[in-house]
Amino acid sequence: LIHHLTQAFGGVHYIPEKERVFIENWEVEAFRRKIALKSSHSGRLQGKIAVITGGAQGFGKGIADGLAKEGACVCIADLNLNGAEKTAQELCNKYGILSAFAEQVDVADENSIVNMLTNIVRKCGGIDIFISNAGVLKAGRTPTFDKKDWDFVTNINYTGYFLCVKHAAPIMIKQNAISGKWTDIIQINSKSGLAGSNKNAAYAGSKFGTIGLTQSFALEFVENKIKVNSICPGNYFDGPLWSDPKKGLFKQYLESGKVPGAKTIKDVKQFYESKVPMQRGCYPEDVVKAILYVIEQNYETGQAIPVTGGQIMLN
Repeated sequence: LIHHLTQAFGGVHYIPEKERVFIENWEVEAFRRKIALKSSHSGRLQGKIAVITGGAQGFGKGIADGLAKEGACVCIADLNLNGAEKTAQELCNKYGILSAFAEQVDVADENSIVNMLTNIVRKCGGIDIFISNAGVLKAGRTPTFDKKDWDFVTNINYTGYFLCVKHAAPIMIKQNAISGKWTDIIQINSKSGLAGSNKNAAYAGSKFGTIGLTQSFALEFVENKIKVNSICPGNYFDGPLWSDPKKGLFKQYLESGKVPGAKTIKDVKQFYESKVPMQRGCYPEDVVKAILYVIEQNYETGQAIPVTGGQIMLN
């Protein structure tokens, strides 16, 4: 009957492939429109879906705040689900009900990453910005450094980044084929990825290695309109990574003897502050500015961008 009735309109007109695919994926655009309507403000990332691993505290939390402030819907992905949910709620209270949500992930566990990404796509329909931020540090002299600590650092910092890209990239490839737009994978690296770090071989090695991954991913996925870059922050002295009284870097470096002559945590902090030409540590808002640059710049990929107050200067 339907086929017969179409004769009054000149016969059957089949939906073009591009429109068919769009209809099948309409929930992506519907979710973006919902974000725009629910948001209490506009911004440079309005309607974008962003994911940040290790987003419950420290640099990750600050970066998530900066992205939500610019209008993105941010998935706070963290091993600490309670912390992720708390951060997500704070951002929703601050920027609007659809500004953030939480997902649990262990970046050293491939199945955990797949489950996280599956949940995100079901909720949001896609991913525009994936920020690989989760990382750990264990300092110590090489002759006495335990292999299990080496494996711990490498599995999270290096292999975890690889696994995240392995499973996030295919989502972006399908999405970009429909939209024709660029998407971004951004790794939060470190100044230790650009210069060696004394008595800190496991961490520096993992960060040097991930810059190699970034450059390789950039070459592989540019044809799919995925940009891949690393941001290399200086030291965030006020964050828990450095200042935690039980396991922070100030305490670790004091105990490992990394700073010659240091007797107290205050001595260690003063030593590191004196090494920065701009005489302060790096803050999350400094990193957010670099992230916004690589997102908005569609002619840059495979870069490792220092945000170090002049402590690292590229040749």
